[in-house]
Amino acid sequence: MDSLELKTNDPELQLTKEDIQKVEELTGQIKLNNPNDIVSYGSSAQAKVSDFADKVLSEIKTKDSGYAGELLNQLLFKIKDLDMDSFAGEGSTLSKIPLIGSLFDASRKFLAKFEDLESQIGKIVDELHSARTNLTKDITLLQALYEKNLEYFKEIQIFIAAGDKKIQELRDKILPEMLEKAKAQGDTLASQQYQDMVQMVDRFEKKIHDLKLTRILSLQTGPQIRLIQSGNQVLVEKIQSSILNTIPLWKNQIVIALGLMRQRKALEAQKQVSKTTNDLIQKNAEMLKSGTVEIAKESEKGIIEIETLKNVNQQLIETITETLKIQEDGRQKRKLAEQEMIKIESDIKQKLLESK
Repeated sequence: MDSLELKTNDPELQLTKEDIQKVEELTGQIKLNNPNDIVSYGSSAQAKVSDFADKVLSEIKTKDSGYAGELLNQLLFKIKDLDMDSFAGEGSTLSKIPLIGSLFDASRKFLAKFEDLESQIGKIVDELHSARTNLTKDITLLQALYEKNLEYFKEIQIFIAAGDKKIQELRDKILPEMLEKAKAQGDTLASQQYQDMVQMVDRFEKKIHDLKLTRILSLQTGPQIRLIQSGNQVLVEKIQSSILNTIPLWKNQIVIALGLMRQRKALEAQKQVSKTTNDLIQKNAEMLKSGTVEIAKESEKGIIEIETLKNVNQQLIETITETLKIQEDGRQKRKLAEQEMIKIESDIKQKLLESK
């Protein structure tokens, strides 16, 4: 059996009763009167398959489904760009954030970044919508191509089946009859006709072989189309999931994260208020204790301390003593001065008497 014989149970690839009827009709129309009959046999179907393969290849080249994958990667990058870990880590610096004025700066900055990313993601989503529409159109186009390929496959299959049947008829019936006739007549012309027909049948077998190769090409094209369709369908589903699930879920998580951060900051603010209140109460208690003790000490003291009185009394005694001493010294000095004055006066008188 020819290694290129079709072995499949796929009902799509099996010939229908209508196809078998076409095989019977085509078998009866096959004439191998000249080489052109062989060249032209099935050539139109082969040309269709070849042109069709080129068209499919062109579609594959021009319809770059990688663009949709790139958009999905961009979307993932943008979502990851909003660092939730650093956002959650803000709590470690809360003690450094002043209680008044900038307590919520971190959350505001995060929200601003989120809004900027949301705008960028919105643009990517618009492109994803467009990519999804194009991919859906491509899926429909590829389905049409698949059906057209199946049609060409059936057409090639009919030519092959008719050719195989004709070859069997030629080898089992016509060639033996021609050989018998050539032998019976002993005619060179009859022998040449027999040899020509043998050559024709050989070339026709090669033609059928070529058609089977074309059939293999068409058979391979079908799964290729299905693979492209499947890839596009997966991308459409991923895009749909990203638009309807991933992005809304991401936004919800951002809202939850913001709420938790504000809750955490409010809790930290409350802690700061409680700490400040406790510190104030503790400080006031210390001040109250200190003031009360000082007041108690002062209340137990006299207006003038005994030490002060003793000191003042001692100074007063010393003052009186020194004053009395000074007075006594003054009296002694005055007495001496009087004696000196008496002496001086006596000396003057004496001196005056001597001069007479």
